[in-house]
Amino acid sequence: MANHSRRDFMRNSLMGLAALPLGIGVLSKTAFAQDLPRLDPEAPEAKALNYVENASNASDHPAYEEGETCANCMFFQQDTEGCQLFPNNSVEPGGWCQSWTAKSG
Repeated sequence: MANHSRRDFMRNSLMGLAALPLGIGVLSKTAFAQDLPRLDPEAPEAKALNYVENASNASDHPAYEEGETCANCMFFQQDTEGCQLFPNNSVEPGGWCQSWTAKSG
């Protein structure tokens, strides 16, 4: 009878280990959806790309064109208001930086 219990324990342990990656995937998506701290326009990485929180403040920048905002940039992530260029921060949807690139499609 002890061997039977040992087999049950081993089978259940292996099934638990097999399900672990699925559980981690679900938890990591929840973790990434948490609020990111807002990018400070004075931060070095923000200054390097001329990031502004209000796109109209970039009107004097040669790369800026009317209507370009973080919200319609391919690097913007709607669900977290994150930006692939600033992975540890969220950005203002109405903001702009010189790396703005139109969304495809």
